[in-house]
Amino acid sequence: MKGENMERESMEFDVVIVGAGPAGLATACRLMQISKDAEKEITVCVVEKGSEVGAHILSGAVFQPDVLDELFSDWRDSDIPLNTKVSHDEIYLLNSDTKSRLMPNSLVPKTMHNEGNYIISVGNLARWLANRAEAMGVEIFPGFAASELLFNEDNSVKGILIGDMGVGEDGQPKDSYMPGMELHAKYTVFSEGCRGHLGKQLIQKYHLDNGKTPQHYGLGFKEIWKIPAEQHQQGKVVHTGGWPLVNGSSGGGFLYHMEDNQVAVGLIIDLSYKNPHLSPFDEFQRYKTHPVIAQTLTGGERLTYGARAIAKGGLNSLPKMSFPGGLIIGCNAGTLNFAKIKGTHTAIKSGIIAATTLGEGLIAGLEGGKDLDCFQQRFEESWLYEELYQSRNFGPALHKFGTIVGGAFNYIDQNWFGGKFPVTFRDTTPDYASMGLASEYNKIDYPKPDGKLSFDKLSSVYLSNTYHEEGQRCHLHLKDQSIPISVNLVKFDEPAQRYCPAGVYEVVEDAGEKKFVINGQNCIHCKTCDIKDPSQNITWVTPEGGGGPNYPNM
Repeated sequence: MKGENMERESMEFDVVIVGAGPAGLATACRLMQISKDAEKEITVCVVEKGSEVGAHILSGAVFQPDVLDELFSDWRDSDIPLNTKVSHDEIYLLNSDTKSRLMPNSLVPKTMHNEGNYIISVGNLARWLANRAEAMGVEIFPGFAASELLFNEDNSVKGILIGDMGVGEDGQPKDSYMPGMELHAKYTVFSEGCRGHLGKQLIQKYHLDNGKTPQHYGLGFKEIWKIPAEQHQQGKVVHTGGWPLVNGSSGGGFLYHMEDNQVAVGLIIDLSYKNPHLSPFDEFQRYKTHPVIAQTLTGGERLTYGARAIAKGGLNSLPKMSFPGGLIIGCNAGTLNFAKIKGTHTAIKSGIIAATTLGEGLIAGLEGGKDLDCFQQRFEESWLYEELYQSRNFGPALHKFGTIVGGAFNYIDQNWFGGKFPVTFRDTTPDYASMGLASEYNKIDYPKPDGKLSFDKLSSVYLSNTYHEEGQRCHLHLKDQSIPISVNLVKFDEPAQRYCPAGVYEVVEDAGEKKFVINGQNCIHCKTCDIKDPSQNITWVTPEGGGGPNYPNM
């Protein structure tokens, strides 16, 4: 049931923004400021697939707030949800499941220091930005998923199609059917977050990644816990490296002490890992049992759970961000600074640059559908480019040399050379291609969850408030239905059973025959399957709008 096969209603805007995260909402707010200053109307619409703004946002998060000075001069005197200023940092190297070493601050890359930053919920920050945007005249449509790209005759982007609602598993309309609407724009901004499914298509269509190294990703887990008051130190930030990510896997963990005796605990696992038997979810469960983490969580209550892929390739993997008729920004492009483990301030800055480029052009009477190459110049003249340039070696060094040697190099690069070491390392192997054969690796015996610090997948997904309307078409598409059993199971013991953090994929036996089962209703929209499937056979597309997790304050 494709958009081109039927007449649809349409709406016209100057700018349509896909995704109500920090990048998209910053774009919307700055466009309205430009419109007001020029006394010329710019119409802006934001579509958000989550049931509400912030519902699909998951991030650590420690936030660097200086970028807000470029957007709202009054933010410090507003009701912005920045409530917990960082008091101090601790960084541990976990040597084993019981041992650790506290790293002296003098040996930590300066990018990991967080003086002046805040521990926040990025979802709540997005809600605040949305309120500001709406007050300035932006139209925001939550619960509507941008499902398809629309093109003009000259091959430039015309806008997006909001997905149909009420389509059954067989592709036929149900009684509740509502056709999607076309949103047309002079320019469309794609800020879908990491591995946005339309952004992925745009990068391929316009070859935006020519000359770039493949994008690299991590899978980030996060839980929020309520802990005993005597174990809480508001403002404390803990980062860890090492265990349990050893023997060919890498990443790091975090523990952030927020307000109200709550902490955010999480683990980021690089999706370049090799062992197909590895289960990222179970690695996270193990992580919480380490004494450095367990001493804070013991006796506490787990409140929420979620997981999301993050784009961590940095400048080396950043695609061209403009194309005919639009821009791709924020984590959809990959502007996260992995050396700081922060992407919110960079996403906002990319949105400000996008809005400045679009706003000035629209005020000057620029026609729609152009490739705004001037965006690249503005980007390269900004502090955002400088910051990403200085961190360009951080991830590749860890992949190339490992946690110890790579960490030592990053200390030298960041603290001695200011991120300008006269060599650029590149990681040219896509994450999916790093998967080894199951026969070459030992299976991992994960301990059973204890229900106190570690838990099973299904009870965890329950805490994500995930919901999809029953009876809709599965949004996880297989290019070839046979590959999971005939290829992935034979070669890799079908790793989808383990890399998915929500129990979506199973291999079951039916009458002596093995079958691949997709439990799409469990999907928390992390995008890991789209990234890590070694056969690149799985494509994630948007389900009906409003489906997926409903994170309250992640």
